[in-house]
Parts: sequence; structure tokens; C-alpha cells
Amino acid sequence: MNSSLIPFFKPQGVAILGASSKPNKLSYGILENLLKYGYQGGIYPVNPNAQEILGVKVYPVLVQVPEPVDLAVVVLPVGMILDTMRECADRGIKAVIIITGGFREVGGEGVEIERKTLDFARAHGMRVIGPNCVGTMDMRSGLNTTFIKGMPPRGPIAFISQSGAVCGGVVDLILESEIGFSHFASLGNEMDVSEADMIAYFGDDPDVKVIAIYLEGVQDGARFIAEARRVSRIKPIVMLKAGRNNAGARAVSSHTGSLAGSYTAYQAVFNQTGVIEVETLAELFNVAWALGTQNLPTGKRVAIATNAGGAAALLADNLAANGAELAELSAETQTSLRLKLNPSAQVANPVDMLGGAEPADYLWSLEQMMRDDNVDVLAPVLVPQALVNPLDVAQAWAQAAAQTPKTMLTCLMGELSVREARSFLNKAGIPVYQYPDQVGPVLRAMRAYGEYARKPIHKPVEPKKAHKNAVRGVLDTNTGKLSLGEYETRTILDAYGIPNVPGALAADAPQAAAIAKEIGFPVALKIVAEGVLHKSDAGGILLNLEDEESVRSGFELLTNRIRSQYPGAAIAGAMVEKMAPKGLEVIIGMRRDPTFGPMMMFGMGGTLVEQLKDISFRVAPLSLEDIQEMIDVTIAGKLLKGVRGSSRADIEAVQAAIAALSQAALDFPELEEIEINPLVVYPQGQGALALDSRAVLRPS
Repeated sequence: MNSSLIPFFKPQGVAILGASSKPNKLSYGILENLLKYGYQGGIYPVNPNAQEILGVKVYPVLVQVPEPVDLAVVVLPVGMILDTMRECADRGIKAVIIITGGFREVGGEGVEIERKTLDFARAHGMRVIGPNCVGTMDMRSGLNTTFIKGMPPRGPIAFISQSGAVCGGVVDLILESEIGFSHFASLGNEMDVSEADMIAYFGDDPDVKVIAIYLEGVQDGARFIAEARRVSRIKPIVMLKAGRNNAGARAVSSHTGSLAGSYTAYQAVFNQTGVIEVETLAELFNVAWALGTQNLPTGKRVAIATNAGGAAALLADNLAANGAELAELSAETQTSLRLKLNPSAQVANPVDMLGGAEPADYLWSLEQMMRDDNVDVLAPVLVPQALVNPLDVAQAWAQAAAQTPKTMLTCLMGELSVREARSFLNKAGIPVYQYPDQVGPVLRAMRAYGEYARKPIHKPVEPKKAHKNAVRGVLDTNTGKLSLGEYETRTILDAYGIPNVPGALAADAPQAAAIAKEIGFPVALKIVAEGVLHKSDAGGILLNLEDEESVRSGFELLTNRIRSQYPGAAIAGAMVEKMAPKGLEVIIGMRRDPTFGPMMMFGMGGTLVEQLKDISFRVAPLSLEDIQEMIDVTIAGKLLKGVRGSSRADIEAVQAAIAALSQAALDFPELEEIEINPLVVYPQGQGALALDSRAVLRPS
């Protein structure tokens, strides 16, 4: 555990700098919370203009605060922050929470103040949460440095938020639910302490069973990946990512670039590191609570016990939509169910005990279903009605849950009449949902985490020996250019062992004819002109030329066409390439994400890549499992395996090409984007050929 972060949650003493005696001030709320929830350390308000606040002695300056004090909570104007940091350093305080706003988030002078504050903190070995945050909570120590009203009960969830307002809203939403938390951490601008720091800290804290995060952006992509991958092996991380649309993505030249927005990189990273992404704030805590209180399901077969057929039907539909299925109850289980249920009850799954079902009926049904080997998950549902007390039903559910290690997720449809029952179930560690359609996404997330936990430890593929000097020569020769066409990019592919279709560059028509004769007919001609990347869109490709005369005339046709349509294009000639045998066309590409680095793409290739969007992404460095997964989740991957009697393609050749291209991206940061489209894949054992390629270079 990172000991530098311990004082943010378990300090020996807390100084509140800027403490106010006015109840409408944030610092008053912070002092009130420190006093209210059982924190046993020293509490030291600092204000030169007050003697006592809330019965606590106030100190005029920090230097007069007695020992021990190892955490400072700063609620002072932004212009006083640097002087305050010096006072903390002189006092020996190494942990500071800056509640104050007005830093980087407002621009201008705030950016410079934040930079200077960070420089000072690092120079003096200090850690800072914030600025522009609401503080921290630790439900075990009773520490509450926030001004939020209320504090959740103690439980398994550590919550990290880059938004203070979201923290406050969450507390208000869950206060009466009995959903338990271990910690809250509002990080604000993340000037110093980041989400990766918090993931690492909570990953090592035995009080934390699951980490829930509201994320707007990652500060250090490589660190985030390393910590998320490590901690996901220990406990689940559930993520709600804000800002998921790509409206702000920059314009790019390649198919890979145009399809790979910034959120795509986050999705790839979450997939590779075992982070469970959710869609809504409600789902964030629905999933986190289930992962923190229930055993992981051993399968996807769900048994429903209900007093309302309609509610069960809605649940069954939702389960199916999320990859689960209704369990086939054994004949023995159905016979046992009939012994005590209403003779008119439905004992096939869903088990519909009808509207008059009582607590004893639920208990009997759950006890029979939990013993059935065909059942992995129990999902009782109650729609309230006048004759049955929901709390009695909830107690029956808890009695059943205590008898089995199987996952139990429950649904109490309603609000007013089930509040007490809902609180009882959550307090007992049994997740309860208001609507049937909330259960399926939770089970899907639990299964996803179980699948990740069973995966092999991430091990990057071993790079094969590459001729890096050849690549360096290409890049140095083209210094100042923003893109490389196929002629230059072929050299990069060759250097990394990716086979190109036979061909060469012709500067004029006679040379084109000579090359064609040497490599063998039929051939293709492709224009090579700086500024013309998508040759097919520009009419810069001719196919199936059968003799020297058609090559000569084709060369003249292409060059004249490009001169006419692109007067400013610098034409170097045309590539003359042997027509490759037919095969399955796929695309392999890389776009360098500013946060996470090289992001690899795989999918269906050809001219309709952007229309089909049959693509998947992973961030390098890749393991063999990463490569296999990014192939398997696409239609192209299914076609490679063979469908409707077609033979299996050379998937190993595709895997090797992806690994090689990702290694090239890691070796040469100058490559902003690189793409092979199409890579033609042949039957197993016959390899693959790059028919076209291009690259975009990082501006110098």
C-alpha cells in the first residue's frame, strides 16, 4: 500500500485551514462532519479571527496546532494557496486536500497557480488531493473531510469520483438504501493524486471489496493500465466513463484514424484490464453492490420465483438480452415444488406462485431451486399486494440466501410499500432492484468479471527480430512529411516480416511495362502521389492488366487523371503489383491515442470499411489473448474460422501481422497511424498478403 496516501483516510490529526464559524460556509460543514461520524483523531480548525467553532478550539496559525497532525484540508482563496502550502511544509504536513476551486478548470492565471502548487508539492515530498474537490471519507475510521450532508453506512464499495457534485449526489441517493461503502474519494482536478493512485491504494486495502469509479479522463494512460490490470486480479473495478462521444475527435486520414475516437481507446483499455464498464450511475452501484456482496455466478442459468407472471416475463426478456438464460428445472425439482405450492402454480421456470404467494412459498421454492444443479443464479421477484407484507417476504429471501453459495439477485417492484424490505435486504448483503430490467446488466457484468479473472496473466507477445534500420531510413528520408504512401510503407511492413504482394515503383510507362513483365501478368497499377492517400476514391487504381501495352496505356491514363483532378499532387509514378489470388480481405491498422498510445484495429477490409464498421480495437502492447479476442469478436474473425462449409483461413498469419504492426508502432513513435487495407488472407498454412498500406506521421 502507498503509505503517502494513508493520511487522506486514516490521519492522526486534521487541520482545517480557513475554518469558518458561519454555517453557510463549506469549511463549517467540513468541521461539522469531522465531529459527527466518530473520527477519533485530533481536529484543529485554523482561523486568526475566531476563538471557538462548534465547541472546538480554533488556532490562529498552523504552526500553533499541536501534534499529531498529518492532514491539512484547505478552504482558502486560490491566491493564498502557495503561502498555505509553504506553511504546511514548514509544519511537516505531507498530505493536503485543497477544496478550493479557481485553478486549471478556469484557465488563465489559475493554470499557472496550479502548476506552481504542484511543483512545490513535489519538491517537498507532499501529496495533494484536488484542487476543486469535496474531500474524502473513510467509513472505518469515521473520517469525513467533505461538506456533503450525510455519510453512507460501512460496506464493501470504495468510490472514486473526478466530480465532487457526483459524490454529493450519490451520498444523497443511497443514504436510506443501506448500501455500504468503505471510502469516498473526490479527486477534482487531479493535480497530483490521480485515479490510478487511488486504484492502487484501494486495491491493497483489505476493507475494500470492489472499486466504483466515475471517470472523466485519465491522466497517465500507461500507469492506469498497469494499476487497473494488477488490481482487477485482486478485486473488481466498475467504471462509469463520462464524455463518451467522439464529437471532439480530430480529423484523420486513414480508416483506422476515422474510426478510432478517444472513447474507443478507453473501451479497449477497459476490456484488456478487466475493468467493468457500465452505462449509468444507477448501474454503477447496482453492479458494484452485487460484486461486493455476492459470489460470482458459476454459469448463466437463472431460476425465477415470482408472484406475478408479467414481472417474470419482463425479467426473462431482460436476462436473455444480457446473455443469461432461464434454467431448465429438473423433474425432481418440479415435483418438490408441487408438494407445497398452490395447485394452480406454474412450477416450470419461471416458478409463478400466483398473486397470493406467501413468505413460506418463496422460501420453499428457493430452497428447491438452489439444490438443482441446473441453476446458477436465484432471482426472486415480488410485486406488492395487500395480503402479504414485503418485509416478511424479504426475510424469507434472506433465510434462503443464507443456505446457499449461489448468487442471489432480487427484485421488489414498487417504492412506497417496499422501502423497509429493500433496506433490510441490502443490510443483509442481498442486492435488491426496483425494476426487472436492472437484473440482467448486473449478471452480465458479474459474468464478465469472472471471465476476466480466469484469463491468463497478461504477457505481451514476443517481438520477432525486425530490420529497424530500414524503417529508420524511411522515416529519416521523409522527415517533414505528414504521410507515407504504399511505396514507403511497404518497406516498414517488409522490415517487420509482413509479406507484401510482389511489385515495384515505376517512374514512367516503359518501366511499368518492364516491371509487369518481370513479376508476371495480370498486374494492378496504383498511382503514387503525395497528397493522394485513398487511391481508390481518387480513381488511381487499375486492375487485371493482361499485357505490356495495357500497362503502358494504363500508366498514362492514371497519371493524366490524377494531374487533372489533383493539380497540386506530386506524382512519383505508379506501383506495379501482381494481381493476388482471391482471399478474405481484412484490415489491420494502428492509431496512436494521446492518452494510451498505439491502438490496434482489426476488422473486415476493403473499400467499405467505414460503412461496415466490423472492427475491434486493443491497445499495445498486446498479448496473444488480446489478439485472439480482437479477431474473434468481429464478423471477419468468424469468416476466418470458416462458415457454411468454407475452409479455415490462416488465422495465425493474421495474428502475426497484428503483432508485428503493433511492435512497429511501439518501436517508432513517429508513426501516428499505419494501416494495411486490405490484408488478403488465404486458407490455413498459405499465409496472407498486404495489398495496400499507408501511414500518417506525427508532426515534428
